[in-house]
Amino acid sequence: MKTLDIKDVTQYIEANIGKFHEKRIKSLDNLKLDNLLKRKNPYLFVAKYATTSEPIIRGFVDALISSNEETIFDDWLEGLAIFINEKVYGGRKSGISNIDLEFDKDGVRYIITIKSGPNWGNSSQVKKLIADFKTAKKTLRTSNSQLMIIAVNGCCYGIDNNPDKGDYFKYCGQEFWSFISGNENLYTDIIEPLGHKASERNEEFQKSYAMMINKFTNQFFVDYCKETGEIDWEKLVKFNSGMTKNK
Repeated sequence: MKTLDIKDVTQYIEANIGKFHEKRIKSLDNLKLDNLLKRKNPYLFVAKYATTSEPIIRGFVDALISSNEETIFDDWLEGLAIFINEKVYGGRKSGISNIDLEFDKDGVRYIITIKSGPNWGNSSQVKKLIADFKTAKKTLRTSNSQLMIIAVNGCCYGIDNNPDKGDYFKYCGQEFWSFISGNENLYTDIIEPLGHKASERNEEFQKSYAMMINKFTNQFFVDYCKETGEIDWEKLVKFNSGMTKNK
């Protein structure tokens, strides 16, 4: 085990956080109104008595952006965790399906699946996690039957006061970052570098966001509003949910 140098972490974050922001903007550039309208529930906006185009567009777009950003940032945090663990324990990105990180400590091989927060899945998804851990253990023991293996579900934020789940351990927030780094303060040490040039990056994102909202609002008015200016909910619902007839 090596002592983590927080300067290495800071340099990594500042050098790589731009990739997260670039993917945020790219997700906007790739967005199409028709695809957006197909993925969202139009009945919700009828029930909420939405009467103007822009709030509908913003509602659809914001829900999708939130989901996309969480996925993008989860992947980014996974890379950060692997980088930190490699510096301290010589860990590595696992080559086993659905396992994110492997490292050895005190004669134990740890296999880790990294999630964003503690409430990431339903019972079926947790069962799959357990199955993935069991498969990974079998794979590793084909070359070393005496290998001691501990499975861990690591969560980048949150708290779980009962980490021992029987088939695996669940470490969240401070406990997770400390587990992979040996540094109990790491979970707060990464706050400042994560904000590196965040203001400038967000201005660029907001500019792209505003342009997209204006473009989609105009397109929505043309395609899904009546001549009176009223939203044509029947047309929108038919586009969203109508059966496609075979030609």
